[in-house]
Amino acid sequence: MAASQALVCSNRAFFPTKPIIRCSKSPQTHLSLPFFVKTLLPSESLKTTKWVERSSRLREITCHATRRRPTSDEDLNGNLKRVLQVGLWVAEGVYILWLFLLPFAPGDPVWAISSDTVKSLVGLSLNFFFILPLMNSAKFMLCDICNYLLGRVVGIHLLEAPVLHPMSEGLFNFVIGWTFMFAPLLFTDCKRDRYKGSLDVLWGLQMFLTNTFLIPYMAIRLSEADSDYTQTQSKRSQLGSVMTQGASIVGLSGGVVCLVSAIWALFGRMDGSFGGIAERWEFLISYLGSERLAYAFIWDICLYTIFQPWLIGENLQNVQQSWLGIINYLRFVPVVGLIAYLVCLNVDDEL
Repeated sequence: MAASQALVCSNRAFFPTKPIIRCSKSPQTHLSLPFFVKTLLPSESLKTTKWVERSSRLREITCHATRRRPTSDEDLNGNLKRVLQVGLWVAEGVYILWLFLLPFAPGDPVWAISSDTVKSLVGLSLNFFFILPLMNSAKFMLCDICNYLLGRVVGIHLLEAPVLHPMSEGLFNFVIGWTFMFAPLLFTDCKRDRYKGSLDVLWGLQMFLTNTFLIPYMAIRLSEADSDYTQTQSKRSQLGSVMTQGASIVGLSGGVVCLVSAIWALFGRMDGSFGGIAERWEFLISYLGSERLAYAFIWDICLYTIFQPWLIGENLQNVQQSWLGIINYLRFVPVVGLIAYLVCLNVDDEL
């Protein structure tokens, strides 16, 4: 008895074109079966009246009932990444147009900037991290001691710090201190090699123009990894090595600057005519609604609040294992989460 039998179990099944039956002269004929079947069947079952030989010519039949493969998680993640990438590039365009070029936001656009805004920006830059005001205070203390001991002023003349409203100084240094702490986070980012430019230059420009350059980096790091480029770009720069090895110092220093900035905004220059907390709060509201620089700082704080947990969450493998759970929760707290990440960074491993 001839029966068609599938030889291969896959999307394609192979059947013989037709069985070939030959009559044997012997009174007993045998069915020619594969060797592995002969070993499994009893010898009595191999006896039959006809001998069937399969033709070597096989006809290929395609199975059209193959079930369609569902969309994989990788496809979903890829689509999400593309959506995020497009959204970030749109945010970059809006950031530049709204804060730099268009005249609709509070304050002056960059092409019509006033002399008062330039003067304020220069003064804030001179009071960077409160270094110059603190140096002036140290000089005054030294002069008082010298007057007491020697009866005359002895000391080196220092550049006088511009006297600005402490609220504007506190807001400026708070954002810059937060930006300063982003350096080790960028240099330890697991996807930093997808950015083919210099991270040193990127972070240097970020210190002055904040999210103007951080938003494109966040978009570029979502691109597919280039293995050839990654192998040649894995070595960290000298600045990156210093920032990574001294991550805890950077985190604590930046945290102190942010804390001092908040205290300075509320209680700094109390001997001046800047009023108490209520008057300073009123000035802040007016400042945000009239100065483009202050208005941009609010944008930066909002974007940093998004980018900080995003970057830390994708680099939790860099944190010491004992602190992993705590950092995973603290990363959502502005400034504090970044300080915790830098202090608990495992610098012994190659990042």
